[in-house]
Amino acid sequence: MALRPVQVNIKALDGLAVGRFWAEALGWSVFRPGVTTYVGPVGGFVWPDPVAVCIDVVPVPEPKTATKNRVHLDLATTSAAHQAELVARFQALGATPAHVGQGDVPWTVLADPEGNEFCVLEPREIYRDTGPIAAVVVDCADPRVMARFWDEAMDWTLYEVTDDHAVLRSAKGVGPYLEFLRTPDVKTVPDRVHLDLLPYPGDDKAAEAARLRALGATDLDLGQGDVPWTCLADPEGHEFCVLAPS
Repeated sequence: MALRPVQVNIKALDGLAVGRFWAEALGWSVFRPGVTTYVGPVGGFVWPDPVAVCIDVVPVPEPKTATKNRVHLDLATTSAAHQAELVARFQALGATPAHVGQGDVPWTVLADPEGNEFCVLEPREIYRDTGPIAAVVVDCADPRVMARFWDEAMDWTLYEVTDDHAVLRSAKGVGPYLEFLRTPDVKTVPDRVHLDLLPYPGDDKAAEAARLRALGATDLDLGQGDVPWTCLADPEGHEFCVLAPS
């Protein structure tokens, strides 16, 4: 048994507007299978996408309050000119410069129209074949603890783990990376952005949730009520959901 990340869940006051921003930013399409706004590669609605980790924007009544999200997206570029072009295009779409203590770095930190931070990276060889999303990045206190949990939780391959960061990617070598970075920040509020995981066909969601609890996950009550997905938190309290196969 194993799980795969299928989408990044973003909470927003105006889910459709934020979904449209991300679709334009990534060159993807907006789909609305329900009350959420799903953003995925062009070519028609496919769920789960066989390669990409897509975006699902969920409307909520509360605005963002945290000064910095603990989960964000890094976007890939192919050249310095491409990086500059994307930064300008994102700002024209409504992104704003964000200051999260990054200092003098070669990447550009922006925020989407509701303040969710993301990075437009300088060209890096490692991300040449990821698609527009280079990595889903998670701030954490101990990357080694995160690596142990998430390596067992998913069927992705653990590429690297040190005291400062851990890196995973699909065993097929496609799509974005999942990266855990050591940061001094302390988690104090629920994450505005989180991962949604999906069992493979034939696997049992309840059994998968029980397996994750045995690995150190804990049940999470966000007021979700009676829903077909299971809300959990990893050993450092990052929320995530195990979805029900459609």
